[in-house]
Amino acid sequence: MPSSLSSALPLSPLPLPPLSDLRPPAANATASSVSWNALIRACARSPDRKHLALVLYRRMLPTARPDNFTFPAVLTACAFLSALPEGFQIHAQLLKLGFGGNLYVLNSLIHFYASCGHMPLARKLFDGMSSRSRVSWNVAIDGHVGNGEYDAALALFRAMQHEFSPDEYTIQSVIGACGAVAALSLGMWAHALVLRKFDRMVADDVLINNSLIDLYAKCGSIAMARQVFERMPARDLASWNAMILGFAMHGRVEECFDTFARLASVKKFRPNSITFVGVLSACNHGGLVNDGRRYFDSMVREFGIEPRIEHYGCMVDLLARAGRIGEALDLVSSMPCKPDAVIWRSLLDACCKQNAGVEVSESVARQALESDNVDSSGVYVLLSRVYASANRWNDVGSVRRLMSNEGVKKEPGCSSIETDGAVHQFVAGDTSHPQSNRIYEKLNEVEHRLAMVGYEPDSSQAPLVAELDSVKWDSLRLHSERLAIAFGLLDAKPGEPIRVLKNLRVCRDCHTMIKLISRVYDVEIVVRDRIRFHKFKDGSCSCQDYCPHARKKRSVRVVVTSANSIDFALAHPQPWHEERRDIRVTVAFFPA
Repeated sequence: MPSSLSSALPLSPLPLPPLSDLRPPAANATASSVSWNALIRACARSPDRKHLALVLYRRMLPTARPDNFTFPAVLTACAFLSALPEGFQIHAQLLKLGFGGNLYVLNSLIHFYASCGHMPLARKLFDGMSSRSRVSWNVAIDGHVGNGEYDAALALFRAMQHEFSPDEYTIQSVIGACGAVAALSLGMWAHALVLRKFDRMVADDVLINNSLIDLYAKCGSIAMARQVFERMPARDLASWNAMILGFAMHGRVEECFDTFARLASVKKFRPNSITFVGVLSACNHGGLVNDGRRYFDSMVREFGIEPRIEHYGCMVDLLARAGRIGEALDLVSSMPCKPDAVIWRSLLDACCKQNAGVEVSESVARQALESDNVDSSGVYVLLSRVYASANRWNDVGSVRRLMSNEGVKKEPGCSSIETDGAVHQFVAGDTSHPQSNRIYEKLNEVEHRLAMVGYEPDSSQAPLVAELDSVKWDSLRLHSERLAIAFGLLDAKPGEPIRVLKNLRVCRDCHTMIKLISRVYDVEIVVRDRIRFHKFKDGSCSCQDYCPHARKKRSVRVVVTSANSIDFALAHPQPWHEERRDIRVTVAFFPA
């Protein structure tokens, strides 16, 4: 390994004793690997000395031969530090020493590569194992979950049960995967397994219960999440945060505030930055600008928490969705950190829905496109809606050509629904489902029944489609959530809600249609979109139609300086700006 390894590793934030204080075996002594392993393992398990495990490993090599106990410890340290280059070298060395087939070493390698984001390498090692232990399955399943590959994690879990019964570590990973893909039935099965198979210590485990709170909240069953929370014999701060975030996601503002007040009264815990993300999100979903400002000030002054980009994002979105675009821009200008793409996109979305004006929307769009890690397709689509609302169809065409020339494709809408323990996925206009004919027949029936009660499609939600209204209507009626709901209505059981997960926000027309479906078919429909949960029942939605349908004209403090540019003043100097002190942002128009 390179001699500069110790200097390349991140230093501990706490003062450390000199390396000599660790008393490694003398270089001229006949020390066995046992002594080195003990020191390396102690450092690898230490919360603040993991980098010393790699330093000790390097010092060990000239004096002792690493064994099958050395490599798991040092790979654990590499995984925590994301020390990928060092891990590659250790992997090569253990192969040379003949430990490539050792079960414990392979388990550590799988964990290392998964922790560093190299899940294909981890899975290749797992698939190539001649024999596996329960730990092997657990680290592979957890690796898929940690890398966002939830379907693969659940598939591996099903395969695991042919060889091993799951333990508490397996269950925790599986519950997390179920929450991510809204697989409520499988998650409830895992919950029942915990209660039926494991002892009370596991059933009362804080981490397991925190995962269950998150599962039920993400699957639309906030009542079950609350039941798990209230029955917990012991909680940590993550328990409170999970419940607060769950209430916020469901738009249960008062319950969120009450839970925060209970947390603040507990002497053992203090709210942290994650807590306030939940509370500010609840204010956002409820349109409570004054409450949002009050909690933001309390976070800084009472609890001494420095606002992060997530907190500013919540406040900017809160102000913008309430129609206070100018105040939102002022807040962006005074932020001590550089606004990210999420903030600019939320501003653009609000400009589009509030009819804030083409000039402001163009300026915000430019800022969004210049941000790092931006979803440019979403920005272009929002900008096209702004142009369409202003009847600037030539500009709509320009945006479409720009997207085509740059190879930018709109993110396709995808919705999933779970029935009888199986998750069914649909994309817009999907015809690949085995019951596709029945689904479209049901959709036609739904449209006919809704038309009889006065439903008329809102073709403004399809501005990028051809000008013919019939073509626009065909585009709207094939949105993925409509197909999922039609499928759910085919075999709907009385009293059982239809739960749909969508990767994008629900458009205004689909929102209106789903409200009518809930009334006409007397069914509860729960839709989780990119932003929040919508609970449709008896013709109304839990979001109370806040903001997504607002189209009022708003005035924004802007100064038009020429026919080709817009100059909107931002009130305070931006610490994140690198060049100027007197801030006036000038952004060119998009070409017609």
